[in-house]
Amino acid sequence: MAGDRAVGVAVDFSACSKTALRWAVENLVRDGDNLILLNVQKPQLYEGGEMQLWEATGTPFIPLSELSDPSIAKKYGLKPDAETLDILNTVVRQKEIVVVMKIYWGDPREKICEAVDSIPLKCLVIGNRGLGTIKRVILGSVSNYVVNSATCPVTVVKTTEGHEG
Repeated sequence: MAGDRAVGVAVDFSACSKTALRWAVENLVRDGDNLILLNVQKPQLYEGGEMQLWEATGTPFIPLSELSDPSIAKKYGLKPDAETLDILNTVVRQKEIVVVMKIYWGDPREKICEAVDSIPLKCLVIGNRGLGTIKRVILGSVSNYVVNSATCPVTVVKTTEGHEG
């Protein structure tokens, strides 16, 4: 990949993920950067083929143009929403950057940290769902784990309560 920095943003197409993506493109991404979208999905059983090959290492980089293609999105089990695609297409028009996605399967905490090292990322932006104390204890906080385990700087973008995007 050409360019000077690989900036990662964890995306799952939720409201907090869109808030983190918007923050990254407005405050961090600059001309010449590679914006790497990280998506982690639940492990699934595949009969064979490409998905089985990529399960351990993640997919190859998927260009933004392919993310907008419904048949390709379906192939990867993605459901990119119009707002996320609009944010990405707008930043590509405004700044000289490359946007790609890499999809992983497994525990988001572990896979995001693995991606930081294997890509490698210069920095990472991740949203925070703002789970209550009980849910956070039961489910664990992905952002908290990543902040404490990733080998690059991590920015956590908090979604304020009741804020949808």
